[in-house]
Amino acid sequence: MPQITSAPAVSPAPELYLYQREGAYIPRIAAVHDLCGYGKCSLGVAIPVLSAAGCDVCPVPTGLFSSHTAFPGWYMHDTTSILTEYLNAWKGIDVDIDAIYSGFLGAPEQVDIIRSLYETYPNALRIVDPVMADHGKVYPTYTPELCEAMAQLACDADVLTPNLTEAAIILGEEWQGTDISDAEANRIIRALIGRGAKTVVLKGIQREGETLIRNFVGSAESETVEVHNEYLPYMLHGTGDVYASCLLAAIMAGRSLSEAVDFAGSFVHDAMLVSAEQPHFQERGVSFEPLLGKVCALLEE
Repeated sequence: MPQITSAPAVSPAPELYLYQREGAYIPRIAAVHDLCGYGKCSLGVAIPVLSAAGCDVCPVPTGLFSSHTAFPGWYMHDTTSILTEYLNAWKGIDVDIDAIYSGFLGAPEQVDIIRSLYETYPNALRIVDPVMADHGKVYPTYTPELCEAMAQLACDADVLTPNLTEAAIILGEEWQGTDISDAEANRIIRALIGRGAKTVVLKGIQREGETLIRNFVGSAESETVEVHNEYLPYMLHGTGDVYASCLLAAIMAGRSLSEAVDFAGSFVHDAMLVSAEQPHFQERGVSFEPLLGKVCALLEE
């Protein structure tokens, strides 16, 4: 196993805290994601990562997959028809929710279901990871109608975490690739905030000739700042889910937004190094399990 290192850098910015952790209270998070049997992503990532941060994760499965869609012959079961009764049952037992974290959706109607959660829990923090595309390509289960519905949901987010392809879809623009300037990253973030998102974490800027991967974060209350890590020359399915889950884990642990962005980027970097030691690692997803102690440590003073 190689020594795990990372090289994050956070620009100075006003500290923004999105959740105040109080005493021994364990916050509850409604995790609105699909459940994937093989190829770690979605709920298979969100549940262990957020649990390690001392959160009670309440799954809302948007679909059941045999494996992630990079594998041939995958099977999907759309759960849209059960979700209304599923969530109505929560009302009957007075479930309380502190954050609503949505990711991959199976149908446009699921956006309305998430909005019903927003109405039921108006004080819950809203985290939208608009999982629908990457590297200029829309995922195979996403129709134009579902992309449009996801773009609308993005406007309701307290924290929005798109990659560059997803940001382009939300804004109705052409994808420009991953080599964009600081000024362009700031423009995209400000445009998304102009659509209604309160805080935006723009992921995956990778410039030609550089050995860095850059993420940018900005909000209506703060300037845009950059966090970067070492670029690793291989791609793993599920890194976006790990990133967003780690970001939320740090937020719910009471860390500032800049600390959360720093932590998420460093964790993904280190998990990719661990993954590279596993057989068939580029198929099986991100091997983050040996690093969950780092998430537990977020609760330490």
